[in-house]
Amino acid sequence: MRYNQLGPSGLFVSELCFGTMTFGGGANFDVVGKVQQEEADTLLARALEAGINFIDTADIYSEGNSERITGQALRNLGVKREEVVIATKVFGVMGSSPNQKGSSRNHIMDGVKNSLERLQMDHIDLYQLHGFDPATSIEESLQALTDLVRQGLVRYIGVSNWAAWQIAQSIGISNQHRLEKFVSTQAYYTLAGRELEREIIPMLHSHNDMGLLVWSPLAGGLLSGKFTRDQQNSEGSRRNEFDFPPVDKDRAYDIIDTLIEMAKQKEASVAQLALAWLLHQRAVTSVIIGTKKMHQLEDNLGAVDIVFSEEELQTLDKISQIPSEYPGWMMDMVSQVRTEQLQQVRHPRS
Repeated sequence: MRYNQLGPSGLFVSELCFGTMTFGGGANFDVVGKVQQEEADTLLARALEAGINFIDTADIYSEGNSERITGQALRNLGVKREEVVIATKVFGVMGSSPNQKGSSRNHIMDGVKNSLERLQMDHIDLYQLHGFDPATSIEESLQALTDLVRQGLVRYIGVSNWAAWQIAQSIGISNQHRLEKFVSTQAYYTLAGRELEREIIPMLHSHNDMGLLVWSPLAGGLLSGKFTRDQQNSEGSRRNEFDFPPVDKDRAYDIIDTLIEMAKQKEASVAQLALAWLLHQRAVTSVIIGTKKMHQLEDNLGAVDIVFSEEELQTLDKISQIPSEYPGWMMDMVSQVRTEQLQQVRHPRS
């Protein structure tokens, strides 16, 4: 297990992050997972044994039960607080009141108090806004998060599911008003869905390499190895009941065909290769794995040992590359001459 710096911060997190969205169930989360306390303890113990020090949850997962189970599991296992990095999120609907949702100061302050209580902790390492709130100014949200950092309840802040322009705008507001800056974004990224490369990844590189935490790296189970072009339904997979995230299935099965052949050659699983491809991407800080069974966790953990040759990476890149869209194709065309000039400067003849 390798450890990567979380964006511009001095915090180091494991390249695989243990996701707890499968904990709890109920409240429309049964389809994702309904892992209860005893099994959660066992899964988390194995993840920690493998070197994972990063755990991600959210207040909305199973209406808070994921946080409760996660916090209790750490206590049951006798894990010291300083040995793990705990990330959770605020934004989703947590009650019937009109103020029990969003990124207002009111909801953020209530949210952190309730999350700390469920987690049985005195601070959260990474507190993330789970979505963009069009009803609340970014400045209001940042001011509330900054206050939480200064109070010691939160140590770093991040976002999830924001557009590149929204993140860039937040950086400008933070600079202007001397507020805390987001150190990471949590986003959907996978071989079957590389849209993040259009705007967000270039933006991350341009802003001091903000951390990128990847959710649904197996495209909602589509790249788990259970699905093939000839078997497009798989018993026990949540994809059968909850077809999410949206995927171009024709392109996805082309990718799966390639992964199957490559997996045979490398004596690995399709899921391991899909995860390992993400670990080979420079922008990626940590990949969130969410499992319901021990055999799934063991398989996912094996991804850290997969090494691709340059030829293999080129093969996967070619089969999964997203179609070019404007202004991307125009930018590539008009900047080509300057790009070539830069390459000559960076790689002069010896």
